[in-house]
Amino acid sequence: MITIIITSYGELKATERAVNSFLNQNISDDFRIIISDPFTETKWMIEEKFPDTKKIEYFEDEGKGKSSALNAILKKIYTENTEDIIISTDGDVYVSYIAVKEILNVFKDKKIGILCGHPVSLNEKNNMFGYWSHLSFDEMNRTRKHLFSRKEFFEVSGYLMAFRNGVIKDFPVEASEDSILPFLFWQKKYLIGYAEKAEVYVLNPKNIKDWITQKKRNIKGHIALKKLVDFSVAPKRRNTFFQEALRGVKISLAYNKSIKELYWNMLLFPARAYLHLVGFYESRIKKEEYKDGWRERETPTTRPLD
Repeated sequence: MITIIITSYGELKATERAVNSFLNQNISDDFRIIISDPFTETKWMIEEKFPDTKKIEYFEDEGKGKSSALNAILKKIYTENTEDIIISTDGDVYVSYIAVKEILNVFKDKKIGILCGHPVSLNEKNNMFGYWSHLSFDEMNRTRKHLFSRKEFFEVSGYLMAFRNGVIKDFPVEASEDSILPFLFWQKKYLIGYAEKAEVYVLNPKNIKDWITQKKRNIKGHIALKKLVDFSVAPKRRNTFFQEALRGVKISLAYNKSIKELYWNMLLFPARAYLHLVGFYESRIKKEEYKDGWRERETPTTRPLD
């Protein structure tokens, strides 16, 4: 059984598109789609747009955040069968037509416990924030391909991740799910996979305010990991500031195609440094802890359809 979980937050048109991106695939295995959303308008949308599809279920979560919603659904669908696969994505993104097939191909290796797909930016590259999104996603694509080929540890992308049922029943919500789940599977002796051809299309922030809001939350989620993971025995992380900077320098030297893009590259490094400083200050000095409730502050520029 394949269970596809789409966590949404009242974005009706975008969620409809996310659902169709799975229904339009040739999925030979038995599957179901669970749409988790705190707004009943989403339930009405499902009943209106997919009246003849019994494979779609609505789960009314409590609006506490993605990790809380996933935990609640995991308790509902947990089985002892590790051949059952859980695919998790968001309502404001959509996947490629071969995404499920490519995910299942990677899971043919029984040693793979969790994997992620390949985020692709929907933004245009003709402006700084769009360029930054393509640079970031391309850098992570290269890094994940390299680490996957070497069977090393890396954190997955929450835009499109998948993992085996029957391994964990729940996980801490004090850090982002795409950060903590790979650690939990790694501790249980599973490898982490990467399905590069399983693309997930993402609209990224288009202005500085939205960019800071999104990235700062991601950094706080990683900082919160230190309270949950013993790094003296944990695998080496790849998302520290210095590692990001080193990888960014390597790819940006060959990535920019014009003086303008080179200038945008030069601006990205101090911007990332500022984010890490702010994240550290708010987390360690002001004691503002990472919170699972992510979508109530979601910005309009990251909604592809709504």
